[in-house]
Amino acid sequence: MPSTLRFILYSISFIIGLIAIGIGVILIVLVLAYPNLPSLDVLTDYRPKMPLRIMTADGHLIGEFGEERRAVVRIQDVPEVMKQAIMAAEDERFYQHGGVDTLGVLRAAYANFIGGGKRQGASTITMQVARNFFLSSEKTLTRKMYEALLSFKIEHNLSKDQIFELYINQIFLGQRAYGFAAASQIYFGKPLSQISIAEAAMLAGLPKAPSAFNPVVNPKRARIRQEYVLKRMRDLDFITEEQFNTAMNETLVVRRDAGQYSTHAEYVAEMARQITAERFPQDVYSAGLQVITTIQKDEQEAAYQALRKGVLDYDRRQGYRGAESFIDLKQMGEDQEESLDVALQEFPAIENLIPAVILEASPRQIKTYMRGGETLTLSGDALKFASRMLDDKAPVTKKLRRGAVIRLSKDDKGWRIAQLPEVEAAFVSAHPKDGAIRALVGGFDFNHNMFNHVTQAWRQPGSSFKPFIYSAALEKGFSPGSIVLDEPVTVSAAQTGSQAWQPKNYDGKYEGPMKLRTALTKSKNMVSIRLLQAIGPAYAQDYITRFGFDAERHPPYLTMALGAGSVTPWQMAAAYAVFANGGYRVNPYIVKEIRDQHGRVLAQATPAQAGDETLRSIDPRNAYLMYSMMRDVTIYGTAGRASAALKRQDLAGKTGTTNDHMDAWFCGFQKTVVGCAWVGFDQPKSLGNRETGGFTALPIWIAYMQEALRGVPVEQIPQPEGITAARDDIYYSENVPPAPEPEVSSPDEGLPTATPAQEQPAKPVVEAFPAD
Repeated sequence: MPSTLRFILYSISFIIGLIAIGIGVILIVLVLAYPNLPSLDVLTDYRPKMPLRIMTADGHLIGEFGEERRAVVRIQDVPEVMKQAIMAAEDERFYQHGGVDTLGVLRAAYANFIGGGKRQGASTITMQVARNFFLSSEKTLTRKMYEALLSFKIEHNLSKDQIFELYINQIFLGQRAYGFAAASQIYFGKPLSQISIAEAAMLAGLPKAPSAFNPVVNPKRARIRQEYVLKRMRDLDFITEEQFNTAMNETLVVRRDAGQYSTHAEYVAEMARQITAERFPQDVYSAGLQVITTIQKDEQEAAYQALRKGVLDYDRRQGYRGAESFIDLKQMGEDQEESLDVALQEFPAIENLIPAVILEASPRQIKTYMRGGETLTLSGDALKFASRMLDDKAPVTKKLRRGAVIRLSKDDKGWRIAQLPEVEAAFVSAHPKDGAIRALVGGFDFNHNMFNHVTQAWRQPGSSFKPFIYSAALEKGFSPGSIVLDEPVTVSAAQTGSQAWQPKNYDGKYEGPMKLRTALTKSKNMVSIRLLQAIGPAYAQDYITRFGFDAERHPPYLTMALGAGSVTPWQMAAAYAVFANGGYRVNPYIVKEIRDQHGRVLAQATPAQAGDETLRSIDPRNAYLMYSMMRDVTIYGTAGRASAALKRQDLAGKTGTTNDHMDAWFCGFQKTVVGCAWVGFDQPKSLGNRETGGFTALPIWIAYMQEALRGVPVEQIPQPEGITAARDDIYYSENVPPAPEPEVSSPDEGLPTATPAQEQPAKPVVEAFPAD
């Protein structure tokens, strides 16, 4: 036998021997390892970690809490285009192979050999399921072997559709999104069933490297990956040439804020989270609990937009404060864009208040840089708001110059300079019948300030507290037609609890004897003080607890007449609901029910309803007389803008402005809804001399009510029995005066004469007595 032929035969024998040994080793591994593979119970009884979800009453998601943001979807509900995009990107032969794609392995090996190193992988969808559920991500031969063995076992026990469904729901896709249904909502704000071919391709490109191809973090690389997936879909005839071209040219709108929901209800979501965690502490963030709140999407959004506009309008009235901070551009490296992006991360974007750094500045024009590489040149009206800080005389620490960090806002006229407001605000509305919260906004921006001013901010209510003093007086025999003097008052230290006090009417005018109705309409401080002096502060302190107020937060001094105690907007809404529902005290609540992931009700609110006489707080006649007087406030008085703006005369309420204009309030109601708006600084300081409750807070209330009362017919609260009309007013039937009533007191009767205090009062009860 020639030596050449002998060498060939020996070589073939050696190769066959190696193959035989390899097959033998594989068989031994299969015999030893396969029986020891983990059980597939976790797949056959799939129970993923599901986040706590918070919903509006009409079914809109407003919050998710949990490490994994996931929405489980059945394979039959997954759009065909999404399945095709995934197969094009990850495993085109998924429905043909048995778990390991031999052709794919050979193709990848060839590509890697030709490429001189690893260029392609051959991991199938089944192998990725095995890795995600049972194995680590380490790249070792042993792990790959177990991955292949598990893939065979999975394919043997589950159908292809079952495997695909597991993959679609389990895979991590960035932004804490697990599964394609969750990713569709997070990246595009829409359910999986509504995505386009272009969007499906973008999502399908994420599993390979969720961070590298994340369209929020790396839009350029995400676009490159998307184009690759679209080309693969075209090559595989999943889409037509026309569909391919359309998808390639489609501009995707990616949600930059992954935590954004269709409705701004962050404070509501956090309240619901706390309530649920307290009620169900075990696995609250992974058991898939669903919390249904009482709020309605449209009303909540109206409240959010109303408060936001009210705050921004106030902020612009106060003028531009200058640069938010400064960045040393000299310290930027060679890649200035990347360095600027990193520096701007310290200034979080707040909706339509985008941080930017000034690259060039002159009194007439500035050039700015925003994260992501966008530069803008602003001039003319876009600079008008900030013109004072572009002047050479501007303070150096606030002047708009190179390196200054500013905020930009975009409206229908384009980009312009704005600023982050310092003032805060709160708004809450409820159903007077049962206390169900209809809308709640606890501050200007939850991510900027998580303090919930609706429930946590204890502030002085000012004149918005007067209706409760008037209500107490009605129970002591007074009526809307009772005459009380509007003349200056000096109060001794004994009656204030601190030192002598000489209050004033907010407008500085005194009109002598007047009806209580007129006094409330005009918010006359002197009348309220005399009224409280007549009924007694101790009586009033006890009486206001009928509305849910804490007696200890309202010391029994005459300053209580002007709202010098402490309340929250939540308390005020509940208290005004008593007037709106005919005299019943209802407790506000915000969680309607809590369900498990299968929809079974675990807990449900059972609120007491107005009309239950066990809830009776005040005489129905009292509630009606107060409604009648506060209705005049919204037509003729300090809140006259309300009825004019809303074009209806079934509204009632009261403005409130505290001493030195530190707090601005408006609380009001219609038969079907009660709402309270508040504006002020977290560290109390003056809002400005013109910033009263009727000027600053009332517009927020009006803007919300435009939505809340849309389609609601004008309807007066019905007059109860026991009320008689006489002498141009209404009275309890037993209190109808037979003749003109005498004045309650002379200007100084029971109110000792004293000179105004020269020092600042020592106690908060006097320190900020209201002006309105």
